[in-house]
Amino acid sequence: MLFDSTVRRELARSFGATLVVILTIVITMMLIRTLGQAAGGKIAPEDVVLLLGYFALQHVANMMSLSLFVAVVVTLGRMYRDSEMAIWFSSGIGLGRFVRPVFRMAWPVLLVVAALLLFVLPWSNRSIAELRQRFEQRSDMSRVAPGVFQTSRDGSRVFFVDRASREGVDAHNVFILAQHQGIESVTSARNGKLELKGNDQMLVLEHGQRTEIDPRNDRRSLASFDDYRVLVDDRAARDVQTRLPKALYTPELLRDPNRGNQGELAWRVGLVLAAANLLLLGVGLSATNPRRASNWNLLFALLGFIVYFNLVNLSQVWIASGRFGMGPTLLGLHGGALALAMALLWWRDQGTVRRWLPRRAA
Repeated sequence: MLFDSTVRRELARSFGATLVVILTIVITMMLIRTLGQAAGGKIAPEDVVLLLGYFALQHVANMMSLSLFVAVVVTLGRMYRDSEMAIWFSSGIGLGRFVRPVFRMAWPVLLVVAALLLFVLPWSNRSIAELRQRFEQRSDMSRVAPGVFQTSRDGSRVFFVDRASREGVDAHNVFILAQHQGIESVTSARNGKLELKGNDQMLVLEHGQRTEIDPRNDRRSLASFDDYRVLVDDRAARDVQTRLPKALYTPELLRDPNRGNQGELAWRVGLVLAAANLLLLGVGLSATNPRRASNWNLLFALLGFIVYFNLVNLSQVWIASGRFGMGPTLLGLHGGALALAMALLWWRDQGTVRRWLPRRAA
């Protein structure tokens, strides 16, 4: 049908353009943040591109939902301003008739959003956690690059190595600045190597000196040594286990329905339901007066999007804390949003019918 194909074509075109713009903005922001974390020593520099891809997978579902919502509001709003709606309304097509072409265009995108949230998102969260923990479980000396100052995980020590072997075990011209119980110490050595003693990793320094400074009484001490051992890591490397609810796959959440898992499951399902409800809200919020050159409908639509998604995030906290059950929360929040969207659509549709129906002669 000409009506359905025209609306779907306009919506698809607007959705594609909006998604490209949002993806560009979000990925640029994530790239800046990821580079900052790599510069601060929180992640490995060689994992920046991989982490950027995982971060993009985390947010692409929400970006697609937002793009669908904006596409509906912008496309139908343009049709109002260009008086195309007046032609469709005068032909006997109400605003509610636009729901079918909107969902016919959007259902593949909604399926992709559901797949991303239910299956791809936990895999992405688990992969990010594994990369972070693998980097954190590396010893402090193994993370030191030659010629670069590196801070330890707890921030109490700063390492500097002039040269290192290919394996990253032997070090030359080692410098360590440490603070412990208010005492500042500076240790320098000609050579150093790592040794594993039980569950502890020790840095064995050779041919160096150690200076301790107590700022409380300005007392200083200097000692030379031929062999000095420093505790580098008191945790043995172990297999990474990510058991947080956000890193669990959806079947695992269903098999273990505790409060935290129910909150995570409600959040994932809620985002899928929110994406569908926003399409109905977009049809009702797109109505505008063609005589007014303003975009207040788009502003109110974006405000509604922010409020709705914040409520979805808040519902996860409510369920995880035990304040509300999963079923009543999903029904109350998303059922209420559906009822609001249907009421808005009915109100807009009734106003359209009254405006365009021919009046009876007196």
